[in-house]
Amino acid sequence: MTIPLMRYTLLVALWLLTMPVGGSCWALAEMLPPVHLTQVPYEAPPASQESPDVSVPPNTNPLSPEELARAETLLPLLEGKQEFWAMGEFVHLGEPSVPALIKALAIPSPRIRYNAIETISMIKAVSAVPALVTTAKDMNEIPRVREHAVRVAIRLDSGQASEAIQAMATDGNASIRKAAAFEARYVRQKSVIPILIALVTDEERFVALSALHSLWVLTRHETEFHDWDASTKQDRSAWVSEWVEWWNDYKDVFEIPEPPRSKRKS
Repeated sequence: MTIPLMRYTLLVALWLLTMPVGGSCWALAEMLPPVHLTQVPYEAPPASQESPDVSVPPNTNPLSPEELARAETLLPLLEGKQEFWAMGEFVHLGEPSVPALIKALAIPSPRIRYNAIETISMIKAVSAVPALVTTAKDMNEIPRVREHAVRVAIRLDSGQASEAIQAMATDGNASIRKAAAFEARYVRQKSVIPILIALVTDEERFVALSALHSLWVLTRHETEFHDWDASTKQDRSAWVSEWVEWWNDYKDVFEIPEPPRSKRKS
């Protein structure tokens, strides 16, 4: 006789509840019928069917004056409960709506400015990179918006972003300098190397360490391990001297190496 596993388990549980103290497990084995294990045939799940693409492609045609005016009326909605809907509308309008988003970078609300930058990133609007670089360099802008602006500018066109890295690397705000030191590793240009070398002696630990890491990523130059925590200011000055000496010797022939490729198979 074959008993389903759930029913068999219930029988064992009921017997254990009614078994007197000191009862033998052999008695349980004698009372219960034998169990026969069976293998359920494996049925593969049905093959997935490709669903049709129902997404609406972004607009690529120039906006009329009326459409551009409508896009500008969406700018206040980049803050609040409808901000994601407004961002989606700009994404649908596509890169022709970039002039309106650039205007948003001057709106007093930092939330609107941040979301405008995020929307530019979603659209992949390379034409907005000069405006993003200007925002990243603006010392009157809040750090969060400046950092996001340089990050998006680098992802869209790193060739135009070295100017922002240079300006941010000398900023009085340590978080801005740290952003410059970190993001510089994605600007694959020789012009950022001297900027990073100068940041190695930064008083803020996280700025100096980010600069060192970016130098190693960009140059793959082998140096002795630099232990910032155990170092003194004189030690860090010596590190800079070593980097400067190496750069002066090789800057004319040095080429930024190709970034390492992911080993993950596509």
